[in-house]
Amino acid sequence: MHGISGTAVKNKLSSEEFSTELRKRFAFLPQQSGQVIQQVWKEKRESLVGLEDAKPVAAAGQLIDFQWKLGIAVSADSCKSLKSPYVTVALKVADGLGNVTCKTFEMTIAQFQNFHSQFKEMASVLETF
Repeated sequence: MHGISGTAVKNKLSSEEFSTELRKRFAFLPQQSGQVIQQVWKEKRESLVGLEDAKPVAAAGQLIDFQWKLGIAVSADSCKSLKSPYVTVALKVADGLGNVTCKTFEMTIAQFQNFHSQFKEMASVLETF
């Protein structure tokens, strides 16, 4: 639902356009549910669109480079035979002023897999904008 409401606010869809988009994307919804959502849009549209217009634009960082490499921890002070895999991630990010900073961090394989799925989720959300 967030995808359609965000798109509707951003594009300032009329009630009719919103209804059409809702039916296209959520044809599986029972008719009564669709009617309730459409009614809420009709009632709240003006205030939501107004909030979008008033929202300050924040300077967001831009990902310049993303590199990763797989490694194996062979030993540590407390363990002579560790043999534990890890991933080193190196990011280059430019801030709103164009200043580039490099961030490097290590993760376990499970953490990296979670990180990867979160990046995929963010990418799919960003595609709606």
